[in-house]
Amino acid sequence: MQNKTFRNLFMLPYALWIIIFVIAPILLVVYFSFFDINGNFSFTNYKNFFTATYLQMTLNSFWYAFLITVISLLIAYPTAYILTRTKHKQLWLLLIIVPSWINLLLKAYAFIGIFGTHGAANRFLEWAGIGSRQLLFTDFSFVFVAVYIFIPFMILPIFNALDKLNPSLLYAASDLGASKWTTFRRVIFPLTLDGVKSGCQVVFIPALSLFMLTRLIAGNRVITLGTAIEQQFLVTQNWGMGATIAVFLIIIMVGFMALTSIRRRGV
Repeated sequence: MQNKTFRNLFMLPYALWIIIFVIAPILLVVYFSFFDINGNFSFTNYKNFFTATYLQMTLNSFWYAFLITVISLLIAYPTAYILTRTKHKQLWLLLIIVPSWINLLLKAYAFIGIFGTHGAANRFLEWAGIGSRQLLFTDFSFVFVAVYIFIPFMILPIFNALDKLNPSLLYAASDLGASKWTTFRRVIFPLTLDGVKSGCQVVFIPALSLFMLTRLIAGNRVITLGTAIEQQFLVTQNWGMGATIAVFLIIIMVGFMALTSIRRRGV
């Protein structure tokens, strides 16, 4: 009984933190979503969300988040695999993670200079004989910068999963005559799937609500749900509509987390 009391006391700060900084803000967002721009209780915001404009915006958000996640995964998995085979793997991992400590705004402005008309990227294209191109304010620049920012968060969980993999399983697969591709497909990837899911979660969810990069790098050519929320709160001052978009964004994020958290039977 005494141990249970102590355990409950230790859980109290955590419970208060969750209530004040997670549950209460979500309830406030839901509350404001039922008020129109004039402050009147209404379901208009929810009705407006299911119009073509916002549905297209939702599809755009899904597409760019999916693209960023897939590209990050395709780069991160082989990178993490190579890191686990190197001699000083922890040092190399640290060098990959260090850029994530730099302020996001500073990195965005750095890429504005790199992709600008007279930036390093265009200078390289001119040196290669391709000629100057409009790189900034394009879908390419937006996806490239987003992948660069999120890729350390994809590498880390995959690296941890690969690093914990029992080498004897790989030796057993080799002894049984499995090829390298079969070993990867039937042994390595299934056993590191939890790391892949964790990496997809920490990339897809924030990528779904990006708004700063859409302004600075994409020049508002890319409009996502995160951009719409920013515009509703800061530009049009329609807090109700902004809160409604945020409600649907939270539902989508929770749904994605639930989907990627499903464990296969027997794993």
